[in-house]
Amino acid sequence: MLISTGSISLSELSKIPLLSGLTDLQLRRVRKSTRVSLLPKGSRLFTQGQTANRFFFVRSGLIKQFSVTFDGNERVVDIIQPRQIIAESLLFVDQPVYPFSAEALANTDLLTFDSESFIKVLGTSIDTCFKLMSTMSMDIQHYIEQVDYLTMQNAGNRLVNFLLKQIPGSHQDKHSYTIYLEAPKCVIASWLSIQPETLSRQLGTLKAQELIQVEGNAITINDICQLRQMVV
Repeated sequence: MLISTGSISLSELSKIPLLSGLTDLQLRRVRKSTRVSLLPKGSRLFTQGQTANRFFFVRSGLIKQFSVTFDGNERVVDIIQPRQIIAESLLFVDQPVYPFSAEALANTDLLTFDSESFIKVLGTSIDTCFKLMSTMSMDIQHYIEQVDYLTMQNAGNRLVNFLLKQIPGSHQDKHSYTIYLEAPKCVIASWLSIQPETLSRQLGTLKAQELIQVEGNAITINDICQLRQMVV
């Protein structure tokens, strides 16, 4: 359940990469149909198969996208983090529906955009059209990489790849780095297509090799270089 929490400035809107090419007039048009909302932890943002008439920008918090299999099990397909956009790729689909369900893993602050109003603005901004295409291309690349390491790699390599992706590009590999898991380990396990007990076992193996330290939701990578060599 979305809770309305206030308004947004043109300045903040303009800092969203997808909207950075809009003029002040275009930003005002977008702002008229934009809602600032809070999605409480555990609340559903949308449900698989629901008409997709809005897309979303995560300001803070965490959202999981998931589907439910025929046998009733939940399969996490993505974890959406701050400054990511959800469902913008459906803007150009006739009679769009959300392909997955989405639920907050933590209290999440969102901007929700009306798709129909945004499409009208796109018609007046070639620059924004190209930015949207770029965003969609990066999303496609992300999912291709996701499919690659879910289908071509074993459970250990999937976990190592996941850990390495949490390290900022600016961090020097010769130094250790601590990751703080915001999503529950069972959700991460589902995202990596492994069982929770397999995730625990793989973490235990890395810990026994003194490559990592685990304390609650904090994972410290002691030897980043060696971890990278494991997935070459």
